[in-house]
Amino acid sequence: MPLSEQEQRLLDEMERHLLRNDADVVSADRDGRAVNYRNVTIGVLIALVGIGGLIAGVATQLIVIGVIGFVAMLGGVVLAATPMKVLSPRVGSTPKSAGSGAPKAASSFMDRMSDRWDRRQGGDR
Repeated sequence: MPLSEQEQRLLDEMERHLLRNDADVVSADRDGRAVNYRNVTIGVLIALVGIGGLIAGVATQLIVIGVIGFVAMLGGVVLAATPMKVLSPRVGSTPKSAGSGAPKAASSFMDRMSDRWDRRQGGDR
C-alpha cells in the first residue's frame, strides 16, 4: 500500500533526524580509548578461572585457594573492563571522498559503512 504525501514527508523527516543523531553518536569523542577485544576475552577467561578457584577454595575449606581465586577473578574483571589507549584517535578526521578507492586497513567497520552510505546518498557530508 503506497504512503500518502503526508506520511512520506513524515518518514523523510524521521530519516533525516535519525541520520543526524546517528552521526552524532558515531563521531562522539571517546577520550582516545578503545575496546581491546583480546583483553576482554583474556579477562573473562581469567575471571572464570578465578570463580573456579573461589569455588574450589570454599569446597575444600582452604582459604588460600579461595583468596587466590578471588584475586584472579578481580584481576580478570579489571583487565576485561579497562579500555586501552589509542595512540592516534581519529576524532575529527575527514571522511574519504567518493572516488578514493579501497578503504584503508586502519579504518573501522563503522567508518567504512558510513562511507558507503554517504556514497549511496550522493555525496560526502
